[in-house]
Amino acid sequence: MMHANPPRAGGPVPRRARSLAPVAVSLVALSLPVACAPGNGGDSSDSEFQGEPLPILIERPDFTLTDTEGRPYSFLEETRGRVVLLFFGYTWCPDICPIHMANIGQAMKTIPTEDRHRLEVVFVSTDPARDTPERIREWLDVFDPSFVGLRGPLEEVNRIQNQVGLPASLLDEPDEDGNYLVGHAASVLAFSVDGPARLRYPFGTRQAAWAHDLPRLIGQPGSGP
Repeated sequence: MMHANPPRAGGPVPRRARSLAPVAVSLVALSLPVACAPGNGGDSSDSEFQGEPLPILIERPDFTLTDTEGRPYSFLEETRGRVVLLFFGYTWCPDICPIHMANIGQAMKTIPTEDRHRLEVVFVSTDPARDTPERIREWLDVFDPSFVGLRGPLEEVNRIQNQVGLPASLLDEPDEDGNYLVGHAASVLAFSVDGPARLRYPFGTRQAAWAHDLPRLIGQPGSGP
């Protein structure tokens, strides 16, 4: 059941007014210095992560979906030995998805170019009916061309979400113009180099928190544990 209250970490996104978010909204979000909602990312010592610790470790899932070039993408094989930020969302999302991607994209600019290969950002569409490969690629390129976009049948996407402890995505009823929103998990899961996810980043995670944590996640020299 969807609620109008702020989403819990990892929980479904609340239903909002029926509207679509074109790529132009992403451009606006990209210019924001921080996320548009309060969240974690307050004061913390350099030795601490600002993401939320997961109550249990989540093993890196083994699944294959199709990337924006039409090629099979084996998540387990393609991301082996790298930190992975995994997020389930959709390009028509009016707020949560573009803000998450914008904040991550901006924070990645603080990572030296030679170290960025250690990090993979993977976006899985929860709206495959409207999120064509071309649209996903155009949308992600606004934030960072290195972001990986994947799509597949919604039943398979929901199976994967269940595997990593996230709720299934739910499609709203279309309005008279055929537009609809999608209820989906609002957290980004961070998988460590050695495999499992230990942290999650809910909606409201500030850009400063991402900039603080990303170097530590990939283990840059001098970044702390």
